[in-house]
Amino acid sequence: MAGVRDPEATKARIFEAATAEFAAFGIAGARIDRIAREARANKQLIYAYFGNKAELFSQVLEKRLIELAAANPVDAEDPEGWIDRLMEYHAAHPELIRLVFWEGLEYGTGGIPHEAERRRHYEGKVAAFAEAQAKGVIDDRIPPADLLFMMIALASWPTVQPQMRRIIVGERDEDVERLRASVRTAAHRITSGTGG
Repeated sequence: MAGVRDPEATKARIFEAATAEFAAFGIAGARIDRIAREARANKQLIYAYFGNKAELFSQVLEKRLIELAAANPVDAEDPEGWIDRLMEYHAAHPELIRLVFWEGLEYGTGGIPHEAERRRHYEGKVAAFAEAQAKGVIDDRIPPADLLFMMIALASWPTVQPQMRRIIVGERDEDVERLRASVRTAAHRITSGTGG
């Protein structure tokens, strides 16, 4: 029927447009007008759904992080496989890492919106590493929270700094694959305690 609104389809278009806008311009540089135009949605409707630009950014980022968690659940008992899948995900979805880094630039060391929920999410991942350490599957000399943080950094940095990856490592497919193998090796050494 013509003229019938589909709020879920509208929200999905807004999320897609907002993801692209925030990934390109960050929170401060993003424009609700451009998001509305790309989403084919009314600007006032965006404010009605999300309140303000910062809340829209927060919800977009949280949705993208949930998608990552669903696509690649933490596997502390196979850290090499997990980190490889994480790198693959980031290569296919570079906008997620851009959103995370824009969040860091915007909020710095201060609190972020919905921080308690994010903290609980990562506490589950830390617990998985702690359990793998308790079982003796991975080395326990690095605290599990530090280990998770380092693994995420290893997996995400090539996407965060594509220009440095290109300059230092190279840009051919074999260069990228060699780097991925090196990151897997580093993950193995960190988690097995064979770093020398």
